[in-house]
Amino acid sequence: MIDPKLLRTEIERVANELAKRGFTLPVTEINSLEEERKQLQVKTQDLQNQKNIKSKMIGQAKAKGEDISNIVHEMNHFTTELKATEHDLLSLQNKIQDLYLTIPNLPHESVPIGTSEEDNVEIRRHGSIPNFTFPVKDHIAIGEDLKALDFDLAAKLSGARFVVMFDDLARLHRALIQFMLDTHTQQHGYHEVYVPYLVKEECLFGTGQLPKFREDQFWVTGGDHAHNLVLIPTAEVPLTNLARDSILELEDLPMKWVAHTPCFRSEAGSYGKDTKGLIRQHQFEKVELVQIVQPEKSYDALEELTANAESILQKLELSYRVMALCTADIGFGAAKTYDLEVWMPGQNSYREISSCSNFEDFQARRLQARYRSAKGEKPVLAHTLNGSGLAVGRTLIAIMENYQDEQGRINIPSALQAYMGGQKVIG
Repeated sequence: MIDPKLLRTEIERVANELAKRGFTLPVTEINSLEEERKQLQVKTQDLQNQKNIKSKMIGQAKAKGEDISNIVHEMNHFTTELKATEHDLLSLQNKIQDLYLTIPNLPHESVPIGTSEEDNVEIRRHGSIPNFTFPVKDHIAIGEDLKALDFDLAAKLSGARFVVMFDDLARLHRALIQFMLDTHTQQHGYHEVYVPYLVKEECLFGTGQLPKFREDQFWVTGGDHAHNLVLIPTAEVPLTNLARDSILELEDLPMKWVAHTPCFRSEAGSYGKDTKGLIRQHQFEKVELVQIVQPEKSYDALEELTANAESILQKLELSYRVMALCTADIGFGAAKTYDLEVWMPGQNSYREISSCSNFEDFQARRLQARYRSAKGEKPVLAHTLNGSGLAVGRTLIAIMENYQDEQGRINIPSALQAYMGGQKVIG
């Protein structure tokens, strides 16, 4: 959430910055609500003072043996009016809070200004696009020819946008997960975490998925829980919430966590995009990286986290590019985002395989994730970052398509062969 102080003191600047994202800040409405809030706060304080004065007068009159009935009547009047005003103030504060929760983060000054994904800027490119001497297949044809991917069988079980994998391809999928976890824990200094796949609603408010993306979630009711639980859309949610309502010490930072989880998304806004294959599934696997850091170090941390995700693609010898997302394309809570896009021969294009974002204090303010810079110092908000390291299904697609041969087999990247018991080829 944006700092409310900025909306009270620099609202025009905030409006101008958000306009770069294509977001129109309701300045008049906010100013009107804030003015009403100030008036109610002043009225509340005045009524509280009047009530305190009458209470003191009652005590003095009692001490003198005087009649207090008139004073009690006046105090009861102030008490009744105070309760009504406090109720109005609370309702207004909740209304303001609900409005503030719909406002996206301010883009960092280094984010390219743009109106669509066409304005994203390529930062660097790694590896060479493979040159095939035969007609390439996409991952759907490769997987079905090998009898290793079955979308029809998955549809019988669960409906559209699910998959069943068999044999060596299922093993390769699992090997990718282990390879990613080992790389990030053994080489990049992340602590592996196992987290619940069902979380409370407030966890998604904390990381910014709610209220904006309510329709994208899978909701679960029943069991011994009195409240709704949500299937996680990404491990970012439980990992980042580990710091919720916490005051960390400086020596605890940076906190670097990695987790493998399934992810569940309704894809409510995809409107028929990528309906075939593994690109956009309701259930998919991801290895997620999260960092909690000092504010002054968060942009260095973004470069580090992005490089950590890139290293997986480099070890797998896959061609990719790094894109700086423009103001119109960065996510709701992000201040800056790099997308990693891997080359997919079956689509003859680069496709996103990871988004690495710095949220600055946007999530931390919602979460009240704070740290103390020194003993006795007032706690301040930390900065949060996350990124996929990587999306497992899309990495599998990239391997299937980039490592295919003329016989329809899949050559296993050398980095994964140890995880496959020395196996070099599928098919």
